[in-house]
Amino acid sequence: MTKELGPNLIGQVPLQDLDRLAAQIPHGAKIAVPPDYSGVAMALTRAMIRRSLRDLHVVCVPISGLQVDMLAGAGCIGTVETSAITLGEYGTAHRFQAALRAKQFRMMDATCPAVHAAIQAAGKGLPFMPLRGLLGTDLLKNRPDWQVIDNPFEKHNDPIVLLPAIKPDFAVFHAPFADRNGNVFIGRRRELVAMAHASTASLVTVEEIRDVDLLASEESAAGTLTAAYIGGIAEVPRGAWPLKLWDIYEYDEAHLKLYGEMARTAEGFARYCDEFVHDRKAAE
Repeated sequence: MTKELGPNLIGQVPLQDLDRLAAQIPHGAKIAVPPDYSGVAMALTRAMIRRSLRDLHVVCVPISGLQVDMLAGAGCIGTVETSAITLGEYGTAHRFQAALRAKQFRMMDATCPAVHAAIQAAGKGLPFMPLRGLLGTDLLKNRPDWQVIDNPFEKHNDPIVLLPAIKPDFAVFHAPFADRNGNVFIGRRRELVAMAHASTASLVTVEEIRDVDLLASEESAAGTLTAAYIGGIAEVPRGAWPLKLWDIYEYDEAHLKLYGEMARTAEGFARYCDEFVHDRKAAE
């Protein structure tokens, strides 16, 4: 099907191989990434590590796990903006914690509502978004970019926090499929919509390219991100592995446990990367 649609374009969206998609991300780029359950572009993450990217500003919408742990262990990160980094039942995010203790990147602590609000501000073209729930928390002491003002529409004292908009260079995620016109099916994962709307462009890996038009029916169009937001697509089967992709495939529990054990030390993480990142056959 891909050949029938042309070797380099799906509609007007570039169809690329994995490494060319990764090559669009420069050093120092600000990227938005989704939580582990939404569709993480893990194959693209490994390609980013192979490129030895540096000083990335990673915005987790609103949390992350394996993806950020690997990027931190590989020295790719300059800033992390998140409400949590966790591998959940598969262990501690050792490489993230080690890099954080060594002050190898800047940490911008947030909350889930704060990240979502700031991302939505950028998507709406606003310079900031107000949020009340942060009042009284210690986070305000560590986030000088968050400002407390008096509500201008209230006569009495009514403080509220202003969050600067988060506008990433790229939203980076994995989805089940795209159509022949470059539209991407994201189902009910609305955080992917918010990420795409806030970002300059989205770089997406998909399980497959289908010779259909996702905007042709109300049912499929409702769960589709249009090609206007897409800067590049790569067809990568099992591109979220070893994480899950919705109800299409589950977490590779054995592999995640292996990663959790190997990544306890820098030496073990280096061995892991030699086998599963730099040796591409082992990761397929």
